[in-house]
Amino acid sequence: MRQFRLLLLLAAAIAAFLLSSCGDSAEKPFPVHTYSMGERITIGHINYQVFETQWLTHIGQGADARVPQHRFFLVRLQVQNGFGSDVLVPNFTLEDDSGNTYPELSSGEGVPDYIGYLRNIKPADVQRGNAIFDAPPRHYKMKIADERS
Repeated sequence: MRQFRLLLLLAAAIAAFLLSSCGDSAEKPFPVHTYSMGERITIGHINYQVFETQWLTHIGQGADARVPQHRFFLVRLQVQNGFGSDVLVPNFTLEDDSGNTYPELSSGEGVPDYIGYLRNIKPADVQRGNAIFDAPPRHYKMKIADERS
């Protein structure tokens, strides 16, 4: 029965792929949604909630201080696995109103309550902490990808 479901799902995915190649290439394959800070959102099998943001000119003190190219932008959030097996949480990207993007930094050295860069979450587990970016102070939207893409 499980193999039949997997075969059926695979057939549906192939059919969707083939049908999507026949359409207008200018169309976006997935709708883009915008959410407010504090809203709980679900993308794929993962639930996200952003609580607050913070700009920093440096992390640490004295000679050991970590200084960004622009500014450090911390995003405090929680991520919850809503799937029945482990999931790998995709990395985040910031996008400003002009379309410029800034990837999440892979080093969390000195970041308080760092959520980590490679995030593998067990079923029904929750991770909380700060993601870090190096970006000029502007208005941003955080882009979150589906873990299946």
